Amino acid sequence: MTAQATVSYAVDFRRPLKTEAAPERPGRTLPVARLLALAHAIDAKIRSGEHDDLADAARKLGLTRARVTQISNLLLLAPTIQAAILAWPPITEGRDPVTERTLRPIVREPDWRRQIVLWTETR
Repeated sequence: MTAQATVSYAVDFRRPLKTEAAPERPGRTLPVARLLALAHAIDAKIRSGEHDDLADAARKLGLTRARVTQISNLLLLAPTIQAAILAWPPITEGRDPVTERTLRPIVREPDWRRQIVLWTETR
């Protein structure tokens, strides 16, 4: 003999209303600033002997040699541009105002004065 039982529950699938304002988001760091900091870290480890060269750094970081070269090329930027990137205020909304891709033509320019001109035109 089989007995059947029925169970009923009242379930409310609505989201509860938020009575408090959402906390203000602090913003995020410019991604190219993180890459520039990584480039400085890689350079410091090569100088200290922890990495033999960029290829060794790439192996240890799990990146391709080409990518590590792209990141390390950020060190070719004029010091004033590097300082501006590292001091960039947190981004609270929208797209990144400066990307690594937009910096590549500036990095290819060997003259720091010309780099600064290109930097001001880019911004």
